[in-house]
Amino acid sequence: MSDMGKVAVSTKDAPAAIGPYSQAIRSGDTLFCSGQVGRAPGAEKLEGDIKQQTKQVLENLKAVLGAAGLDMVHVVKTTVFLKDMNDFAAMNEIYATYFAPKDVVPPARSTVQVARLPMDALVEIEAIAKEL
Repeated sequence: MSDMGKVAVSTKDAPAAIGPYSQAIRSGDTLFCSGQVGRAPGAEKLEGDIKQQTKQVLENLKAVLGAAGLDMVHVVKTTVFLKDMNDFAAMNEIYATYFAPKDVVPPARSTVQVARLPMDALVEIEAIAKEL
């Protein structure tokens, strides 16, 4: 098996992977970002409500994108995993500030409720970004 064309991307500005996966993988001009939860880099546990966790998730994702020389505007697809779909509006309020500022086309998105997330997180977001 060959890893040609597959390059791991990582940064200390986002929590380290806690298993056999990479923070992100670059393949050609596309970056596949693993799901991020709302744990601050270096922290041992999650803190805060859905808005605080969503903000930290997106800061973590922003750091991973930055390590690859990309930014939020390069994100073409996200998947949002929520512990409770009742948190959708609060999550979406924070999400919009990162992905839908004025004159920016927001990425495609799927949002699903899940039974449980790592570290009992309230939200996890994964993304796919592409050089424009």
